[in-house]
Amino acid sequence: MPPRKRPPESWTGTAVAVRHPRMYVDSFLNYLQAECGLAENTISAYRTDLRKFCDWMDRHPDVDITRVSLPLLSDFLQSLHTLGLTATTIARHLVSLKMFFRYLILEGILAESLVDLMNSPKLWQYLPKVLSPEMVDRLLAAPGREDRYRLRDRAVLTVLYATGCRASEVAGLKLRDVKLVEGYCRCLGKGNKERLVSLNPVARAALEAYLQHERPVLLGTRESEVLFVTRQGTPLDRIMIWKLVKRYARRIGCSAEVSPHTLRHSFATHLLAGGAEIRALQELLGHASIATTQIYTHVEHSRLKQIHQKYHPRG
Repeated sequence: MPPRKRPPESWTGTAVAVRHPRMYVDSFLNYLQAECGLAENTISAYRTDLRKFCDWMDRHPDVDITRVSLPLLSDFLQSLHTLGLTATTIARHLVSLKMFFRYLILEGILAESLVDLMNSPKLWQYLPKVLSPEMVDRLLAAPGREDRYRLRDRAVLTVLYATGCRASEVAGLKLRDVKLVEGYCRCLGKGNKERLVSLNPVARAALEAYLQHERPVLLGTRESEVLFVTRQGTPLDRIMIWKLVKRYARRIGCSAEVSPHTLRHSFATHLLAGGAEIRALQELLGHASIATTQIYTHVEHSRLKQIHQKYHPRG
């Protein structure tokens, strides 16, 4: 494929000798949206990651994007580690850089990408935060009479844990996706891949209460195809769900690290502890690769090791 036309040689409005990566970020994001068809949340993550890289490059004003070296890239990743970012987050930044540099090759700006020579941090050293079944029960029961929309909030929490869905997947649920009688719902995951997830009796009861008593009040005379709505009748988005989980987690004394993804991790770990097969768990979570799901075998092993050390006389 012949190189396409390059962006202007200036990102400040005046001619400059050094080509800063910020010159090409907007066109790269447009490429991801228009030609790759990536979701807005994914594009937003690329934008955030590349902003950090551009800010880092501001400290090296004499380095052209075509002359970025491996030591400089290594220093950038080390700076992310210094900020306290987890291995998974740093690995995501590296993926963003790889995609960005491959785009620059496609545009004819670079001849090769040194980023492709870099390895991701060892992700097996990272074990996701998991709540105990008892703590999950407390979290699901946290919304009380003092909360204005306790039925909705309880339904959100129970669906997150009962299905293992991501916050964005729960936010995207439509009324037509929920089959209470049959006990399942249809969710749209990454890459627009559709999957069916089960609803346990607790989740079904919470949804029935919300749909019957609170959702009509939230909507009033308005109509919406979205399952979870705000008091204005607009869709409850993933950021609102994130804040909702944080609020109730603080109420029961959970760690500040608890998030919607913690419930997803807990869902997976508890299923595995109950005897679920790893391939079945992969399907339930919507993972494209079994390697992603296998991290939960490490989580379960870690939990069993702690139990052994605590209760075995020679632990």
